[in-house]
Amino acid sequence: MKRFVQGMVTTAVGAAAGAIAIDNMLSKSLKKSQENTEKFHMLFRMMNQWVEVKQKGVNLSQFFEENGYKKIAVYGMATVGETFFNELKGTSTEIVYAIDKNKAGIAAGVAIYSPDEELPPVDVIVVTAISYYDEIATMLEGKVDYPIISLEDVVYNIL
Repeated sequence: MKRFVQGMVTTAVGAAAGAIAIDNMLSKSLKKSQENTEKFHMLFRMMNQWVEVKQKGVNLSQFFEENGYKKIAVYGMATVGETFFNELKGTSTEIVYAIDKNKAGIAAGVAIYSPDEELPPVDVIVVTAISYYDEIATMLEGKVDYPIISLEDVVYNIL
């Protein structure tokens, strides 16, 4: 009888530990899902605004011209970065280089630097990874002495 009780206690403790582990795993998964939802919602709102800007016949290069930014660098060459790069092709705004922590395999037609490399001077760095802007800007502020802005700021302040 004593072994039976010990076995039941051991089983109950194991079940409780397993339940706690599963709960922790589910909590982390839920948090990650909520973060991704917010990230994609921010991105959707910005891209929607960008479409509205385009529908009014405005190119984002106008923002840089109005602010005296002739030579820029782009941080983040994923889908948004590529779209931004293509938006500025053929305009008076020159993308001198791009910055991306995953620079291998990026073929953008400009030099690609990793964030830890020495960055040549430009008029401004535009961060396309808008949901990570604060941490990227903080990291870059210690390396450069020129402005760092979010693509979100460009898109919302052009009209």
